[in-house]
Amino acid sequence: MEIMLILIVFMVIFSGIGVYYSKSRKITLEDFISARKSTGALSSMATVTATVLGAWILFSPAEAATWAGITAVICYAIGQASPILAFTVVGTKLRSLMPNGHSLNEFVWFRYGKLMYITALLIVVLYMFTFLAAELGAISRALEFVTGVPLIITMILVVVSTLVYTVYGGLRVSIFTDKIQLLIIIPLFVVLFLYTLNSLGGLENSLGDLRSGSSLLDFKNQVGIEFGITLIIAILAANLFHQGFWQRIYAAKSDQDIYKGFIIAAIIVIPMIILSGFFGLWAVSQGLVTDHHTASISLFVLAQDILPTSILIILSVLALMLVMSSMDSLINGITSIFTSDLLKIYPSFNATALLRYSRFITIGLVIPAMFVGWAFQSVLYLFLIADLVCAAAVVPIFFGMYSNKLNGVGCFVSTIAGIIFGALFFPKPDLSGWWEIEELTEFWHVLASGSLLASFAGAIIISTGLVIVFSFMNNSTEQFDFEVLKDVKEIVL
Repeated sequence: MEIMLILIVFMVIFSGIGVYYSKSRKITLEDFISARKSTGALSSMATVTATVLGAWILFSPAEAATWAGITAVICYAIGQASPILAFTVVGTKLRSLMPNGHSLNEFVWFRYGKLMYITALLIVVLYMFTFLAAELGAISRALEFVTGVPLIITMILVVVSTLVYTVYGGLRVSIFTDKIQLLIIIPLFVVLFLYTLNSLGGLENSLGDLRSGSSLLDFKNQVGIEFGITLIIAILAANLFHQGFWQRIYAAKSDQDIYKGFIIAAIIVIPMIILSGFFGLWAVSQGLVTDHHTASISLFVLAQDILPTSILIILSVLALMLVMSSMDSLINGITSIFTSDLLKIYPSFNATALLRYSRFITIGLVIPAMFVGWAFQSVLYLFLIADLVCAAAVVPIFFGMYSNKLNGVGCFVSTIAGIIFGALFFPKPDLSGWWEIEELTEFWHVLASGSLLASFAGAIIISTGLVIVFSFMNNSTEQFDFEVLKDVKEIVL
């Protein structure tokens, strides 16, 4: 209970800081959803790092390490850094094509039409909804383990404290609080890692039981390699649909600020994820991982077993800062999508009505996200579901930034076909298969039901192949005029 009271104090403080910052500044509707050209390289680095480093960093890398080993963790780190670096390319490209834009969805609306726009909207909302649910479920389940406080109470406290300032102040307050949260997150994470390492007797002793008879430290571990490749594909594809990153692309003052800020953020993220994966390896080495449930919270199981109360408090505060730093970006990202998109559907809305309805929709999405986070024990599996859908859509949608030959129907069919093919191989929640065809597995062991590599690679290959076919089939009269995107205006209500 002592730990929970400390966390509540932190929640109140950050809510108060966010509300005070919002009230002290006049925030226009455009500021609320894009904060256009307001952040330099350092601010971009801080807000991007804080956005990407959600509470998942304390769960997913450690969970992956418990069964796929160090290779999967390294690939996880590369995978998480890859979309941040990719935004320096596709983000600056979209800024040049649509300088007054607000989101990837808005690009799809003008580039591919209503059918693909609705599809892209569903994909973005699905991904961000899943991310939100995973964050809520992870933090609540971990704190229940440490403090004994029921999941639902933690969820309500975290949601309310984050909504209070995020829905009120928009992107500007999210960027502001990100900077403060990052200054807390990195030192606490370093303290937690070093103290745990020291408590286990150093690196050699901490991994002692894994050095004999275990494949978790083997860089040639086939399971780790295949899962690692899958993670790179999945994370790269999914994060390109994260509206929070697109907001920060438009918030940057210049392309140079994007290059510097995003590249430094990617450099920071890589070692943090790798170090986080060690907590899973340590938990296995200590014999603390007994089933899938304990694997998903292996860091907290380990901490409860070997760390004193003072370090548990640090871990809990770290988890809270991580979840708030990612949740405010997710909540604001969802709000901004509906804010700009409702204007297309209801052009007569004034600024007050537009924001009010957007806030109601966002709050309405948070409630089922709480339920999903409560129902699913594995954070990793939740992410993989949304990642597959994004993997199928990533090539069809982003191809349209560089080629004017693909039309909306071709983009839609390519995406849906990729999703269907990938779903055929997608595993059950326990990562086992649904069916068995010996001829396929004899040809190549990857082609099995439950194979994540087959699922994600298949979704990419099928959708890409169809994109190429549809592009060749397109005649010159249907080619898209990119100058249309220059006419997109800022929201000045």
